[in-house]
Amino acid sequence: MRYTDAPARRDELLRRLSAEGYVSSSRVADELGVSEMTIRRDLRQLEAEGLARRVVGGASLPNLGHGRPFDERAVTGSGEKHTIAEACLQLLDGAVTVALDAGTTVAPLAGMLPAGSTIISHSVPVIQAAIARDDVELVAVGGVYQNETRSFAGSAARRTIADYSVDVAVLSATAVDRSGILCANALDAELKQELARAARTTVLLVDHSKLGARAPIRVGGLDLVDIIVTDAGADPDDLRVLREIGATVVVAGETVDALSTAGDAGVDVS
Repeated sequence: MRYTDAPARRDELLRRLSAEGYVSSSRVADELGVSEMTIRRDLRQLEAEGLARRVVGGASLPNLGHGRPFDERAVTGSGEKHTIAEACLQLLDGAVTVALDAGTTVAPLAGMLPAGSTIISHSVPVIQAAIARDDVELVAVGGVYQNETRSFAGSAARRTIADYSVDVAVLSATAVDRSGILCANALDAELKQELARAARTTVLLVDHSKLGARAPIRVGGLDLVDIIVTDAGADPDDLRVLREIGATVVVAGETVDALSTAGDAGVDVS
């Protein structure tokens, strides 16, 4: 079907953005029977109207309040985030190659992993922390720089990650609910998916404010990860909902239960 009428074409772009959170300029141009330049012009217009946000290769939904600056997010709930990272560390015993996602909850792990670890990351704060150590190996993943997440993304980053076999990937997210794992950046979502594919075990770190929250882009279902680690501020109802639909959730501070739960989930990084 050809969309030669601009209003109808932009309506279709908005429909796809609402359904998928992201559109690829090249793919949608082919599917709508118009040039990629035409689609880029449409996306520029939608961005000017505040209805889309152009990113490399296409467009995503506007941030809708989720895209706070990294430094602002880093100091929000920093104590809880360190507690979550420490709880995650207990689940990594035996892991040698650990991939760390971009995110303020994951970043503290770069300074906590034991000597001899190999760290793979596209996160600038993680890369900087690993460079400051002389007792870990670092695989720094490059690509298109994303200021919002202070990380690299894009096809080059995905190809690099795909070349590695990872013991454990530690992911972050903007939100988690019964539908799955959500974020606010389409390129970030692609990297999370690639990290999960590369890993034998995947752990998701989210502070309690992310449980039951919303974000525009779906990374995947809860089965994308093996364990979710959160903090003691989590609403019991949010925990109950996640556990009732099969998610393995660890609450930081419940050390014995955490290790037991990891074993029950079949997590094996030896």
